[in-house]
Amino acid sequence: MAHYVDKDTGATAWTWYDGAWHDEPVKVMDAIGPGSWLASSVFDGARYFDGVAPDLDLHCRRVVDSAAQFGLKAIKSAEEIAALAWEGIERYAPDRSLYIRPMFFAGSGFLIPDPDGTEFALVLEVMEIPEPTGFSACLTRFRRPTPETALTEAKAGALYPNVARCLAEALDKGFDNAVVLDGNGNVAEFATANLFLVRDGVAVTPVANGTFLAGITRSRVMALLREAGVGVEERRVTFEEVRAADEVFSTGNYGKVLPCTRVEDRDMQPGPVYRQARELYFDWARRQPSPLRPAA
Repeated sequence: MAHYVDKDTGATAWTWYDGAWHDEPVKVMDAIGPGSWLASSVFDGARYFDGVAPDLDLHCRRVVDSAAQFGLKAIKSAEEIAALAWEGIERYAPDRSLYIRPMFFAGSGFLIPDPDGTEFALVLEVMEIPEPTGFSACLTRFRRPTPETALTEAKAGALYPNVARCLAEALDKGFDNAVVLDGNGNVAEFATANLFLVRDGVAVTPVANGTFLAGITRSRVMALLREAGVGVEERRVTFEEVRAADEVFSTGNYGKVLPCTRVEDRDMQPGPVYRQARELYFDWARRQPSPLRPAA
């Protein structure tokens, strides 16, 4: 079978849409439907690597939940999405690393999406997990919206222009990522991932307050650290604490667990709690039965 190859990234992708798999880019939205001009869409991201797809079931459930929050109808169940994901995985060599992206979007409706017009697509794209070489971060002037102003607890496409401008500001300043505050001036997350700091051997992450997605990988890492006897706190975090921390690292689906090695003008090294978190996560992932994988 031929694979679509992106001319810029060299990535390959398979897309499931309208009952079939496609090995070329698929146009799934028209100019009339609100999915295109009103960004009425939700998605999620999962990973496949080393023969496993950790927490695939939770990612599939979250996109179903996001659809409900957006007023869309989940025309595929979490179990159906996971089964399709495994169909797509089988189209690749076992050693490929994949990004798995299910999405629901509005095909009809004016301003308010018509639930009965909801459509579904699933993309599996070759995407390596980045090496943990370390990234830099600065504070952005832009902030996360509140639950009263946006659908902050859905993984909604409409939220990502704000992510993009946070990241663009950081890149323009010469940094790799941005620390984003909430409306009250407390740390929410990195622009593209959840944030942890370490002080005196205790891992600290901003308490989930509805302004950011408390990620699936974040929750998994917290549980694994606690099981290993590492102190973990969810609480209010200030940017001054991030700047003064012994360690800073991120969790998220794209990179899983990655070290931050510079905050503003302060350099730091990957520390023991970060290293333990990363090792615990990948050890856990590689020994887990793959969730919702159809029996051979």
